[in-house]
Amino acid sequence: MTTTTPALSVPEAGARFENIDLTRRDLRPDDVRIEITYAGICHSDIHTVRGEWGERPFPITPGHEIIGTVAEVGSEVSRHSVGDVVGVGCFVDSCLECAACKDGEEQFCERGVIQTYASEDYHGELTYGGYSGQVVVRDHFVVKIPDGVDLAATTPLLCAGITTYNPLKRYGAGPGVSVGVIGMGGLGHVAVKIAAALGADVTVLSRTDSKKEDGLAFGAKDYRATEDESVFEDLAGSFDLLLNTVGDAIDLDAYLGLLGRGGTMVNLGAPSDSLTSSAFSLLTYRRSIAGSMVGGLPQTQEMLDFCAEHDITATVELISADQVDDYYDKVVAGKVRYRAVIDASTFTGAA
Repeated sequence: MTTTTPALSVPEAGARFENIDLTRRDLRPDDVRIEITYAGICHSDIHTVRGEWGERPFPITPGHEIIGTVAEVGSEVSRHSVGDVVGVGCFVDSCLECAACKDGEEQFCERGVIQTYASEDYHGELTYGGYSGQVVVRDHFVVKIPDGVDLAATTPLLCAGITTYNPLKRYGAGPGVSVGVIGMGGLGHVAVKIAAALGADVTVLSRTDSKKEDGLAFGAKDYRATEDESVFEDLAGSFDLLLNTVGDAIDLDAYLGLLGRGGTMVNLGAPSDSLTSSAFSLLTYRRSIAGSMVGGLPQTQEMLDFCAEHDITATVELISADQVDDYYDKVVAGKVRYRAVIDASTFTGAA
């Protein structure tokens, strides 16, 4: 049956959030209805609702880091049962038939992956995300949350966890591999934890040393403040892999100089300004620049299981729904340590 659920919504780009009653669809045979417990705030939510990534279909209910409990399943669902604790990440549908989908990389679906919010699905309906009391999602895009984990602190792993786990695995982070993490915010702090658990030698490259104590506690073996330009000379050619987690444009040539022979910089952030580099920064030592966009559903489950096994969660601040506007400003100002997560029990619906 169609249900209504309390939610937060932005009526137009740059507006403040409003309390609304959101209608969720009737269950299709392969759907799962989830009562949401926690919803994470991702910087991409902020870019989207503030109109910084182009036109989007307002009103928008954002949120693609979701953990909750299965309340109802469709007639064809066998992978999930009522009462299961589950998660939903950045996508809620894909064709499941193209080469990318069959390879478990649904994020690159050739028909076009359906995002968790502000996306028109294959039925012509708009998607609305996790800043709400409930969500309905196709069963393939629902993952199992391991037993015994801190649910609030696990919530950001549905985006930040898979976004960093994917390139660390793809580029072989492990014993004997030197990994530099550029920036230690919402993405970067999770990257440090996962890279260290994989056995890599991790160095944080952050603008200042204000987070040094945290970085070392998260598993980094070194922490360098890049406002000291001597760092780029001291560490020249030192890294096999760099993860750029910064959402603003950086001096690519300076950072590429930190890579050794055959090293790769993977860009995870999506700055509005273009990233450019000299060809010689790449030709020298056969360096590469790559991009990476989250990960598919099989790897998302693998990541969650890996993090549970190694006791990895995000470091979070738990907030209520009426704090979201203020926390958007805090995230942008870099004042959140390190991800904000909304307690879904505080959504109140239309005023």
